[in-house]
Amino acid sequence: MSAFKIDEIQMRLLEEVADLHEVPAGAFNLRANGSAAGRQSTANIEIVSKEDGKPGIDIRIKPGTKHESVHIPVVLSQSGVTDMVYNDFYIGEGSDVVIVAGCGIHNGGDQDSQHDGIHRFYIGKGAKVKYVEKHYGEGDGRGKRILNPVTEVYMEEDSSAEMEMVQIKGVDSTIRKTVAELAAGAKLVVRERLLTHGSQQAVSDYVVRLNGEDASADVVSRSVAKDESYQKFDSQIVGNAKCSGHTECDAIIMGNARILAIPQLEANNIDAALIHEAAIGKIAGEQIIKLMTLGLTEEEAEAQIVNGFLK
Repeated sequence: MSAFKIDEIQMRLLEEVADLHEVPAGAFNLRANGSAAGRQSTANIEIVSKEDGKPGIDIRIKPGTKHESVHIPVVLSQSGVTDMVYNDFYIGEGSDVVIVAGCGIHNGGDQDSQHDGIHRFYIGKGAKVKYVEKHYGEGDGRGKRILNPVTEVYMEEDSSAEMEMVQIKGVDSTIRKTVAELAAGAKLVVRERLLTHGSQQAVSDYVVRLNGEDASADVVSRSVAKDESYQKFDSQIVGNAKCSGHTECDAIIMGNARILAIPQLEANNIDAALIHEAAIGKIAGEQIIKLMTLGLTEEEAEAQIVNGFLK
């Protein structure tokens, strides 16, 4: 199976969450409205359906694979769809790959549409992974757009992972859970960007365990909460060996929004060096005034500041 089986709405969603305008080069698996809509493996990256009966796929990347990519986007364009998938990634020793995931929901009806994705990464010794996950919602229906991703990361010695987690528009409710286990010399970098508006709710929950000597983690969230929306950022770094860890929440609050930041550190070794930071505040008035002197309206000035903050 290699051809796309999607309509115009689904194609627009793919552009938003995966920057896809056509069939991607390399390996990919496309899921639309709870069913497979296109798949392609390569010589080094094999994508197969699960054999245990659960919905989802196994992605196996051969040791030493370099400069290849995997796209596994999901799109929902029917109101009332509830979809759950279990995707497991086996990244071979010494490989260097990019994985692009994400989910886009168009809901023009009265029923809720929901996608829950459970992604597990088994990153081999010395392997490098860049993972991009974007969430997007649209549609004028009264039904909610709900996304609840779960990410588990198991990192072997001297491996590295860079994770970009983005949710900028249109998701009514999300609970994002990420758990990572790092062996000696492993390095994890997480960059979360999040925008909520209206009555949307977003919860981000991170637990990173630094189990091996010289393991390191840097988990940073930048977010904007507008209107009546609510955000919770709960990030825990656990140092079980000589290691270094940092977690940070930097948020802008607007309107009647609410934000709860809970950075946590747990040191179980005398040589665990752990740092946390959290800052929540409104846009400074002088920033808006400065942009308005350049000809922008107050609304345009606010939008420019928010866009720059979330880049």
